[in-house]
Amino acid sequence: MERIACIIDHTYLYWSSVILCLAAGAAICAFLALYLRKKKRTAAALVFVPAAVALSLVLSRLAWWYFRPDSFGSLEEALQFRLPGGFALMGVSAGCILAALLVWAIRLEPDLPDLLDCLCPAAALGIAVGRLASFFNASDRGMTVGGQYGLPWAAAVINPVSGMPEYRIATFLLQAMAAGSIFVILLVVYLTGTKQKGDTCLLFLLLYGTTQTVLDSTRYDSLYLRSNGFISAVQLLSAGIAALAAIIWSVRMVRAGGWKKWHGLLWLGQLSCFSLAGYMEYYVQRHGNEALFAYSVMAAALTAFVLLSLVTLRVAAVEKRRHRQWLDQIAAEGSAECSC
Repeated sequence: MERIACIIDHTYLYWSSVILCLAAGAAICAFLALYLRKKKRTAAALVFVPAAVALSLVLSRLAWWYFRPDSFGSLEEALQFRLPGGFALMGVSAGCILAALLVWAIRLEPDLPDLLDCLCPAAALGIAVGRLASFFNASDRGMTVGGQYGLPWAAAVINPVSGMPEYRIATFLLQAMAAGSIFVILLVVYLTGTKQKGDTCLLFLLLYGTTQTVLDSTRYDSLYLRSNGFISAVQLLSAGIAALAAIIWSVRMVRAGGWKKWHGLLWLGQLSCFSLAGYMEYYVQRHGNEALFAYSVMAAALTAFVLLSLVTLRVAAVEKRRHRQWLDQIAAEGSAECSC
């Protein structure tokens, strides 16, 4: 049940809506601070921000309608934003990506990876603030736990049948803490400037994808595939973007230094960690009483996957530096021969 912040005539303003607006404002301000600080392309920012907001509203609503068709009577009703209904975060992500592609396509920003590097820390901040909206409703929580657990592990919610408070895993708060930590990490990485263009974005995909893969599994109100009532679309997407970051870094590693036999061991380790996490998702759905064990193993496996992916990134950077030094050495030797 939503908590009302204020009533103006016949219009109800809910606290969750206020928090979501603050989250959007925080993300926009963070993006502008990072982007205009470095690029100073005001025209690109003026096009990107309203385009991202408009596309995010439409696509997030459409995504919610697709995965929760019973929430609305029709598609036309879903697009009436004044009516009650949810918004899916994956739609917001799609809207921001499309807005970035638009700005890049019309050449207001020729460097798409750099734009995404500015966008991802802002996205992490917006998610961290936006998840706090669930403090004021019953969404984004997990299974019931004992009353001895308090914040940040569990939060009370009123049971609509009994009217009594029950404690459920505070998934929303754990997600906010994870996103806030990712924001700090990305901000440090971006401001130090010690990375290749696009790496801040890929690091966001890796960290947010792995943390969301675990945390979304704990939700009792996740968005499930229409074709299957127990596979979370958010969890699949999160695992996919984490794997995408690892694949891109692996390709970069091979291109920079060539194929080496130990690359296979590295990839096998990553695949094993990913497979173990997938199995534990299967396990926890059939052994709910062992959720703590299952999620601990899943988190450990994905943590190992993150570390192996960062090793891939580091090796790619070292190999690229060596290749550049080799080219510089050849150029220097050629110049010396010409002078002789």
